[in-house]
Amino acid sequence: MKVVLFCGGLGMRIREASENVPKPMVHVGDRPILWHVMKYYAHFGHKDFILCLGYQSEVIKNYFVNYNEFMSNDFVLSNGGKDLRVFNSDIHDWTITFVNTGVNANIGQRLKAVEPYLQGEETFLANYSDNLTDFHLPKLIERFHEQDKTAAFLCVRPSLTCHYVSMADGGLIQEIKTMGDCDLLINGGYFVFKRSIFDYIKDGEELVQEPFHRLIQEKRLMGYAYNGFWKSMDTFKEKQELDDLRSKNRAPWELWKRQNTASTAPPENAPEKASVHTYPLESVKI
Repeated sequence: MKVVLFCGGLGMRIREASENVPKPMVHVGDRPILWHVMKYYAHFGHKDFILCLGYQSEVIKNYFVNYNEFMSNDFVLSNGGKDLRVFNSDIHDWTITFVNTGVNANIGQRLKAVEPYLQGEETFLANYSDNLTDFHLPKLIERFHEQDKTAAFLCVRPSLTCHYVSMADGGLIQEIKTMGDCDLLINGGYFVFKRSIFDYIKDGEELVQEPFHRLIQEKRLMGYAYNGFWKSMDTFKEKQELDDLRSKNRAPWELWKRQNTASTAPPENAPEKASVHTYPLESVKI
């Protein structure tokens, strides 16, 4: 199943960290958040990606064209420093399609722009590329097929630190809760679509506005509520929080570091087989 990733926004709310790079390329630890999102999908077997590019698209292209396997994998230097042998590889079995969808295009128009690259795909996935979760993705896909809808998305509690206020007539405060403790759910940015979604998107329309409202009227849109870990990276503070989890080796979204969590996990207690890749040293960029 192909995965459409929206990578073209300006990221204005996180300018402290993204002034010189597009938002999906802001790092969490030693890798861009885009890489973490792609690694999440690859963990569940979805390794065919379509990147909807826009602002500073050349930064994203250059990153993958000159991809450095040695940043996140163990390796051995040998032969007098002439060769490097890498244990495991991040992206050797990924397919990535790079599509310029316009600097100022909204999400709906970026999705429309990549429609030709989804020929033959009855169902596909999509993501905003700026949020991380430990959600078991097959659950959303299975529920989507069971309900036979046109679109579905993960519904999560907001990770905002502001407060929700309940106020009676006359201004009397009845209750104060943090946003995370209230019953409010938001769009978590993890989508499943049937190809027929394109019939609902007209020129210039934003995805979650007119198209989703049409789906709601026809009862073709479903959500999946999840109370586990989910966090967006909209602000510099949120980036720091994700960095902190990563530095303490407590990153819940790194499911690929756990054993037997993928839908195609090996039998219990089966030894993990490492793939070995050898590169001449002159081809390495560190």
